[in-house]
Parts: sequence; C-alpha cells; structure tokens
Amino acid sequence: MTERARAEDADDAHSAYEFGGPIGTALIMLGSHVFVYYVWLCVFFNDGAQLVPSSVHDVRPLARFVMRTLRDEAAPTWYATQIYVLFLVFQLVLALTMPGVMSKGLPVPSENNQPLTYRCNGVASWYVTLVVVLGLHYSGLFPLQTVLDQFGHILTVSAIMSNVVSVAAYASAFALKRTHRMSGNHVYDFFMGAWLNPRFGYFDWKFWAETRVAWITLFLLTLAAAMKQVEMDGRVGTPMIFMLLAHGLYTNAVMKGEECIVTTWDVFYEKWGWMLIFWNFTGVPFVYCAQSYYIAMHHKMEHASPWISAALFVTLVGAYYIWDTSQSQKDRFRMELKGNLIHRKTFPQLPWGTLRNPKFLTTAAGSPLLIDGWWRYARKIHYTMDTIMALTWGLNCGIDHALPYFYFVFFFSMIVHRYIRDAERCQRKYGKDWDRYCRIVPYIFIPYVI
Repeated sequence: MTERARAEDADDAHSAYEFGGPIGTALIMLGSHVFVYYVWLCVFFNDGAQLVPSSVHDVRPLARFVMRTLRDEAAPTWYATQIYVLFLVFQLVLALTMPGVMSKGLPVPSENNQPLTYRCNGVASWYVTLVVVLGLHYSGLFPLQTVLDQFGHILTVSAIMSNVVSVAAYASAFALKRTHRMSGNHVYDFFMGAWLNPRFGYFDWKFWAETRVAWITLFLLTLAAAMKQVEMDGRVGTPMIFMLLAHGLYTNAVMKGEECIVTTWDVFYEKWGWMLIFWNFTGVPFVYCAQSYYIAMHHKMEHASPWISAALFVTLVGAYYIWDTSQSQKDRFRMELKGNLIHRKTFPQLPWGTLRNPKFLTTAAGSPLLIDGWWRYARKIHYTMDTIMALTWGLNCGIDHALPYFYFVFFFSMIVHRYIRDAERCQRKYGKDWDRYCRIVPYIFIPYVI
C-alpha cells in the first residue's frame, strides 16, 4: 500500500471530489428526481414512448400536461403514505425479529480497524413478506394491483421519505459526532453522506436499505404489475413471467447471500448519504420496474416467437448463473481467509459458488487478489453479466420504444463509472501489485476481448 493510501485509511479522510464535485452532485440530485418522474410519465401516460415536444409550439401544452398529471396522479395522499410507511415498518420489524446468521464485515478504519457484525435474516424476511403479501392479495384485503393504481402517489411518498431520511442521517451524524471523510462542502457531503455505519446493536440502517428496501420493493412492484395484467387480460403473459423471474432471481440472490454483502464496497466504504438513500428507497425500485409496467400497460403483449422467448430466458439464466457464482466465489474467498465463512443451505446454492484451494496473488497491502474461478477470465466479469441481464430486460419489451432500454443505458454508464472508481482506488491501494494483477488478468469485462 502506498504511503498516501495508508494515511487516508488511518485518518478516514476525504481525498478528492467525485461525481463532478458540489456542482455535479447538485445536478445529480435534481436530475434524479426529474428522471424517476419522467420514466413514470412516459410509461403510464405516453404508451412507453419518450415524452418530448414535437415542436416549439408544443412546449407549453406539454408543460401544462405534465403539471396537471403530477397534481392529479402523483400528489402525496394519506392512502399512499399508509401503504408505503406500513411496508417500511413491516420490513423494519422483520429485520429486528426474524432469525438469521451473524456475519462480520471488513475491518473499518473508523472503528479501530474492527469489523462490524451484521444480523443477516434476509431470507426469512423475504419469505415472510411473500406469504403476507400474497395472503393480503388473495384474501381481498389488499389487492396488489392497487399499487399500480396508486403508483404515482406512492412514488412521491417514497421520494419525500428518501429526502427526509437523507436529512435525518446527515444531521444526526453531526449531532452524534459520527462524521467521516468530510469535504467541508455541505452539498457534496450531503450527497455522499456523513455517517458511515448508522446502526443500533446489530441493526445497520445502510445495510437494511441496501437489501430489504431496494430489492424487495422492486419485486413487489413487478408482482403488482403482474396482478394488474391478470385483472386486465385474464392471464400473465410470457414477457411478464420473464420480468418476475428476472426480479425474483435478483432479489432472492440478495437475500440468500446477504452474509456476503457485508464485505461489499457499498456496505464497507460508501457513507449513508443521499446517493445511497434516494436510490435504495426510490431510484432502484421505481425505475428498475419500468419494464414490468411497460408490459402491463400494453395489453396482451407477447414475444414475436417462442424462439425469442427461449433465447431471452436462456440468456437471462446463463448470465445470472455466472453473476451469482462469480460474486459468491469472491465473497466466500474473502470470508474463508478471515476464518468466518458461513456455510448455508439457502436456495439455490449453485455449483461452483465456492472455490476449493483457489489461486490468489499476495500483495504488500495485505489483502490478496483472487485469480481463480471466473476471476481468472476478467477482472469485472460480474459487471458484464449484470449488464447482460439489464439488456435482456429491455429486449423482453421489444423494439418499439427506447424507454425499456433506459435501464440498460443507465446501468452501463454506472458500471463504467464504478469501474473507473474501483481501478483508481485499487491502483492507489496496491500500487505495483495491482500492475502485476492486471498482467495476470488482462481483460476487464469480456475475456479475450476487452
């Protein structure tokens, strides 16, 4: 590790601006709000096509339409607030009460280099949530298609909640003297966060939002879209089944491998600021479900042929397998080295998810670099598979409109940015050892290509 890296790790200090600094982060916060509502307007009120004025004369009528729609269809209501807040409270209660395993994260510089312990009960919480939600739906107490009917109102409640929680997290960090890596600019620090690990006992707010709020909400939104399709068309079509599988696999993977997530970059390093809070509460679930609602709004939508359906399902499952097992290989490799590997039987435990006697590169920084399994082929192969899955979500909706591909474009851009951040951090941390690692594993995303 370089001397600069050692000093920054020890002091837990701010080193440089990211995301364009204060101006860039301010624009991201503003643009993110606009983006989530724009996607909603396009899907629900413009047949999934981009909502743009066709001429200068259309600007004012379009602006009036947008403002009227926001007022009538997206104003926060007491009913929408009840739905969303009760869901959050339910997830909070499950996180505090459900049985699970205890997993240790990575050593945290601000905690005297001691690892934090996390209660990982996502699987139990996930299954209980499904049982309760389906019970409410089929009993008639709360038909899930109500979520689609109330979507705009719930979206606004979620956005308000995201900002309220962000302010609370930022203010409490100062009040309790728990600030970390502060730049001194409040706009930038509010975006990036002030508190690294807000928690009480084994309950960690950042970890909870990252796993339970983001992904369970996403799957339930897709499930609600499927129930709306049943109400309108009398059945669930193949494209909707595809989205249920795609979001179900992703959500289940997060829950079944929750003990591995505690060592990831978001949990270990990222502070709990507006960036994580808004996108966990609002951005991820309410934008990533766009394809599901696009399908629901296009009555009796089907693929052009069974061969297209088969190709999409095979590609999704194949990419998911590599994504799941590659992440599992690296996370379990880290856990095994530290002597806290947890063997679980959560479904599904895929073949080649754990490497036996894997090859790795020792480094002067102390943390070894895995060069075996999927990781001998590319340094970011999990990003590649994640991006392929994102592309299948768009292809599943056909090629009539570009909107279903927004997620793919957005995700690809995010992955490229994250790779640049990762590469800079690793170069700073490992120095010459990182250069040696890049020679051993020369490809970044696609083996033998790039």
